[in-house]
Amino acid sequence: MTEAYVYDAVRTPRGRVRKDGGTLAGVPAYELFAGLLTELADRGVPPEAVDDIVAGVSTIHGEQAADVPRMAVMKAGWPDTTPAGMVSRMCTSGLDALATGAAQVKAGMAELVVAGGAESMSRVPMFSDRPAFALDEELGELTGFVTIGVSADLTAAKHGFSRTELDAWAVRSHERAAAAEPGRHVVPVRQDGVVLLDRDEGARAGTTLEGLAQMSPLFGDDPLWARVERRFPGFTRPAEGLHTVATAPQLCDGASAAVIGSERVAEYLGRPPVGRIVSWAHTAVRSPGLDGTVEAARLALKRAGIAASDVDVAELNESFSVTPLLLVRELGLDPERVNIEGGAVAVGHPLGASGGIILANALDLLARREGRYGLLVIPAALGVSMAMVVERTAR
Repeated sequence: MTEAYVYDAVRTPRGRVRKDGGTLAGVPAYELFAGLLTELADRGVPPEAVDDIVAGVSTIHGEQAADVPRMAVMKAGWPDTTPAGMVSRMCTSGLDALATGAAQVKAGMAELVVAGGAESMSRVPMFSDRPAFALDEELGELTGFVTIGVSADLTAAKHGFSRTELDAWAVRSHERAAAAEPGRHVVPVRQDGVVLLDRDEGARAGTTLEGLAQMSPLFGDDPLWARVERRFPGFTRPAEGLHTVATAPQLCDGASAAVIGSERVAEYLGRPPVGRIVSWAHTAVRSPGLDGTVEAARLALKRAGIAASDVDVAELNESFSVTPLLLVRELGLDPERVNIEGGAVAVGHPLGASGGIILANALDLLARREGRYGLLVIPAALGVSMAMVVERTAR
């Protein structure tokens, strides 16, 4: 079977959502993605050679209800003959798009694919699509839907994490993100030739454990705890709640894109690949838990034929602080190799774009640290999770 190599992986900076309009609020998702297509062409990717474009988008509503990557093709001035489409798998949409592109290449159905994701949470807020499982009582009971923060508190309480541990991870995330410098994989967002944003927003270098301890829990009184108790008899919810706004992922806007191709693509790009998509795995647990990440990571590692100790860089999407904490503990990951430059708690989780963002981050870090393997993990609502293993090939 053909291998799926990564020839480039880029992303926008993550722009924080603000009530008064964030830095990227005037840029729709298709335009964010189009900017990356333009950048890839400038870096030598011939648009006419691209067999398909696959982008993850989580909230399919309004201007994101159409074919976002196909609109981006037109905005970027790529050939009218360039096919493009979306996949939607909630928070794992971007990782799923990468896997879809890799699968096309591995199956011999495509030679060169661009895959990633885009999401404008400023313009198309989460739940603006009014998903049935969040509105219909009967369907909510069937699916176990709860506020995502309740899922996080459930997972933290189930696995014995304290409020202090969750807060401490957030402090770590902010410190590391604030110290990070954007690499070549971060492409500034421009509009009408003007740079709007050239680095991630949201990180606060002065974040302290004492300061976070003063913040009130967000989800302790959520009425949907009653649904959790019906689905998990005997579970005792945390008395005051565990996660706060500081230990939740920031809402933000962003896009990501990776160039995935066969070994032969190196000939006409004139450069070797920077990485290889080795394996991936989808898993699920009883909704609404967020702990399916552990089995997803284990399965992806098993399929790659490596152990957790072989992971040089782990990009674990901070879908609340509990996600990386749980994976570090259950897999025995070296914390110093995890979210080396912070994560979503500090700089945001633009839903459908996050899979490609953490891929770009991982490959950049692997190159700088001369590592070999990267592990990418994201949980989502309704108990689903996804993980992927990548390998740095340019050594």
